Amino acid sequence: MPNFSLNKIPVGVRYMLMSAFAFALMSSCVKLVHTYGIPVFEIVAARALVSLLISYADVKRKRIDIWGNNRKLLLTRGVTGSLSLICVYYAVSTLPLAEATILQYLNPVFTAVLAILFLKEKIHISTIICIFCSIIGLLLMVGPGLTLDHVQQLPLFSIGIALLGAFGSGVSYIIVKQLSNTEDSSVIILYFPLIALPLSVLLLGDDFVMPTTEALFLLLFVGIFTQFGQVGLTKAMKVEVASKATAYSYIQVVFSIVLGWLVFSEVPSTWTLAGGAMIVLGALVNVIGSLRANKAKAAIV
Repeated sequence: MPNFSLNKIPVGVRYMLMSAFAFALMSSCVKLVHTYGIPVFEIVAARALVSLLISYADVKRKRIDIWGNNRKLLLTRGVTGSLSLICVYYAVSTLPLAEATILQYLNPVFTAVLAILFLKEKIHISTIICIFCSIIGLLLMVGPGLTLDHVQQLPLFSIGIALLGAFGSGVSYIIVKQLSNTEDSSVIILYFPLIALPLSVLLLGDDFVMPTTEALFLLLFVGIFTQFGQVGLTKAMKVEVASKATAYSYIQVVFSIVLGWLVFSEVPSTWTLAGGAMIVLGALVNVIGSLRANKAKAAIV
C-alpha cells in the first residue's frame, strides 16, 4: 500500500484547507445568528471586535510594530476586505448557505486573472485544470436549478451583492499576496478589523439589537472561526502562488453543502452533489500537480 501522510501535502495547501473549513463554520454561525434578528452590520462589528483583540494580542506577543511598513497598502487591504466582508455576510444571511458560498467562491477566478495582470504570475497547468473543473462544478450545481421560478425565488439584489463580495475577495487576496513580501502575517490580519470595526459601527447606526445568550456565543464563534480562516489564508498566500493557493478554497463549497444539510436541513440535489464532486476532483488534480512540481524542483536542486 502506498505510504501517504499529511506531511506529503504542501504546506500552502494545508493552510488553505484549514482556512476553507474555518470560513465554512463561520458562514454557518453568521446564518444562525441572523435568525436571532441580529443585523448584518452588527455581526460584522462583533466579528471585527473579536478578531481585533486576538490579532492585537498576537502582534504584541511577537513584539513587532503593529502599524507595519507599507501602511497605505495595509489600509487598502483593510478597506477592500471590510467591504467584501459586508457583502459576503449579507449574501449568507439572505441566501441559502450553498448558493451564497458558491457565488462567493467565484473569487479564485478573479484572483487568478488579477494575479496575471498585476503580479505577473504564471499559472500552472494543474491550476488551470482545477479552476476549469471547479467552474464546471459550479455550473452543474447552479445551472439546472436556474428556472424562471427559481430565479424569482432568489433575491437578485442578494445575488449582485454576493458577486461584489467575490470580486472584493479576489482583490483582497492579491493585496495580501503583495503585502506578504514585506509584512508579518499578524500585522496584515490586524489591519482588517482595524478598518472593519469602526466602519460597521458607523453603518449600523441606531439599529443595534441586544443579543441573547445564544446569539452572543454565536457572535463569538463567528470571530473565532474567522480568525482561524484569516490565519490559514494569509499563511497560504505567503508560501504559495496566489492562483494556486486560492484554487483550493473551492473546497469550502463542499464544506458548506455538508453544514447546510446538517445544520439547516438544506438537502443538496443530485446536481449539487455532482458539482461538488467536480470541485473535489479539481482540488485533487491541483494537489497532484503541486506534489509533482515540488519533486521536480527537488530533483533539479
